[in-house]
Amino acid sequence: MENFDGKIAVITGGGTGMGRELTYQLAAEGCHVSICDVIEENMEETFQEASKKYPQVKITVLTKAFTAPIFHNIANVSVFKADVKGRHKGILGLWKLYRELQLLQIDAVADIHNVLRSSILKQFFKLSGIPFVQLDKGRAEKKALINADRDVFKPLKSTFERYAVVFGKLGYPIGKNEMETMSKKPMSNDFATLLENHNRKVIGIAPFAAFKGKMYPLDLMQKVVLQLDSSESYKLVLFGGGTSEIEILTSWEKQFKNCISAAGKLSFSEELGLISNLDLMLAMDSGNAHLAAMYAVPTVTIWGVTHPYAGFSPFNQPDENALLSDRNLYPAIPTSIYGNKHPEDYDKVMETIKPETIVQKIVDILKPTT
Repeated sequence: MENFDGKIAVITGGGTGMGRELTYQLAAEGCHVSICDVIEENMEETFQEASKKYPQVKITVLTKAFTAPIFHNIANVSVFKADVKGRHKGILGLWKLYRELQLLQIDAVADIHNVLRSSILKQFFKLSGIPFVQLDKGRAEKKALINADRDVFKPLKSTFERYAVVFGKLGYPIGKNEMETMSKKPMSNDFATLLENHNRKVIGIAPFAAFKGKMYPLDLMQKVVLQLDSSESYKLVLFGGGTSEIEILTSWEKQFKNCISAAGKLSFSEELGLISNLDLMLAMDSGNAHLAAMYAVPTVTIWGVTHPYAGFSPFNQPDENALLSDRNLYPAIPTSIYGNKHPEDYDKVMETIKPETIVQKIVDILKPTT
């Protein structure tokens, strides 16, 4: 499809914890690109580069209200908030959403989520004859990757590359090396005060994940925190959400003198500001890893039954920052793409990653350069 003057809509989607839920919308003076639904990891860098490379294009991000702050400081980008649990719920709600998007005079749609909801929207846009390009998720390749009897084990196309293909089909090619990270955001006054006036590196620790199969055991994570805390070289900021996670992190804050829990204390926008100012983030295969990486924060990830080969590594992070469970002992890894499925005897795969290994990786990354 050739680049054309007009307006384009782009649809994305996601789940809790920033893992897979964001929606965008791309558009221009003469060309309106709309990205719709929720947040998808690795997406922000793609849209920032689209905005930079094609400044004549106005970008409208269709997303849930919660995730809107991610896009507030990207040039030529505005946000359209989807109320998927309210007025945009169900088929009738999606019809309303379609009608509202029509008012933006959209000329094409880039669906970078490709789920049932966005496929229904695709049918509505067809009624108007509006071009609609959907993301190829690579379902067949991913199914082969998680097959324990696989013959080939190699990296699949990254999520960034898959997004770029969608834009390329709309006439806006984006090269892998053209994607850039986002600028730091200001911190809230409370945390800025807590973290100033010291010469220590600030490490974010996000110990939770959506599924147990990709969450490092908390007793081992406590050993990591203990070693970092007792070194007196770092300030540790703990990230989490929900009642049980807040309780756990609050207890760690009391137990370790160099720990500060951010859980439940900040708005999402304030949390982004804090994350963007970290010196390093330690996280699971989870949304917090992607949020840190999009601000160019060195990000160490711990992987359980999932694997970077599925294409979901944080943006622009070196391969050696991904600490993997032992595939010699657990050759079926990855057992699933999202970490929700694994054999019964794979419940302790992450114990093959020693706390000392994690601490040493962090120390090596943060040590002064000569």
